Amino acid sequence: MIDERREEATDFAALYAAEAPRLWRSMLAFTGSREMASDVVAEAFAQCLRRGAEVRTPALWVWKSAFRIARGELRDGRRVSGSIGDVSTQYEMPDVDLMLAMDRLSSRQRITLILHYYAGYSTPEIARIIGVATPTVRVHLMQGRRRLREALGGFDD
Repeated sequence: MIDERREEATDFAALYAAEAPRLWRSMLAFTGSREMASDVVAEAFAQCLRRGAEVRTPALWVWKSAFRIARGELRDGRRVSGSIGDVSTQYEMPDVDLMLAMDRLSSRQRITLILHYYAGYSTPEIARIIGVATPTVRVHLMQGRRRLREALGGFDD
């Protein structure tokens, strides 16, 4: 029993080490706030840890949970100071114009673009993470890219 718990803790530590940095940067890009990104990542991993063995694919579950938590925080108006719009605080995200343009997208478009281009997930994986059909992910990617091109002055992908 003790060895089993130790193995679970090791697996969870490996999951955290592998996913947390990339997830945090994705949450920063999605929310525009370092504080919120940290809170969201911590909460997603805490929920995963509490659920334990009932989570079949912990990495995908953590990503899905993080985006749901972040969307809830943003919907409830909890966006805090130090957002993407405050250029003086941007040392993690060098392309401020891109981040400001991302802020103009719908949350689904932002999620799909971040998961696809930054996190490297395929469209079927993104569909599982956000709970939509694969063709819907493709539509969000297409519309998001088009809106980014318009916002950034017509540059190609």
